[in-house]
Amino acid sequence: MTQAIGHSADARPEQTFATDTELLTRVLAPYKDHCRYLLTAEVSGLPDGLSRVRASFAIAESCYIDDTGHLNSVEVNIAYNQMMYYLVAKSVKEQLLTGFESWTLEDFWRHQLPDILIARFASRFQRPVNPRDFSGELEFSSVDLRSPGGSPLLMATTAYRYWDTEGGRCDGHATLAFVNID
Repeated sequence: MTQAIGHSADARPEQTFATDTELLTRVLAPYKDHCRYLLTAEVSGLPDGLSRVRASFAIAESCYIDDTGHLNSVEVNIAYNQMMYYLVAKSVKEQLLTGFESWTLEDFWRHQLPDILIARFASRFQRPVNPRDFSGELEFSSVDLRSPGGSPLLMATTAYRYWDTEGGRCDGHATLAFVNID
């Protein structure tokens, strides 16, 4: 059973929140120091009950390979995770995201690592992106409540993109599963 969740009938005004440095520090705490790529993140609550983040990143050196000179797929995924975790945490804190109305920040911290899964992840590189200084954006496209076998979960579709000042570009989409939410 799938149930689309939304607030199209009672549209909210768009709200934007500057980087919450205390929240960002806590969101990135599980990452090794040299793998904390997310520097700033401005979150917007959208009128349809969804949310978006615009972020800046810097990768001084790859955490796993010699310098390739461009953003690679592993770093795209790590940057996505950091941007997504911050977006969900800030959306929970500010009550912006449909489907997460009952969550508190304590719920988010409990679910952050074990219960937020990337079910699908796709990237398309159009031009090499400079990993030393780049920007990104991630937006929730939908959030659906599902109950396969009676155990509820939230499925979310997202779209993301990265760019730099030299015309580099990468974009893609991901499907998230928020499990053990009952």
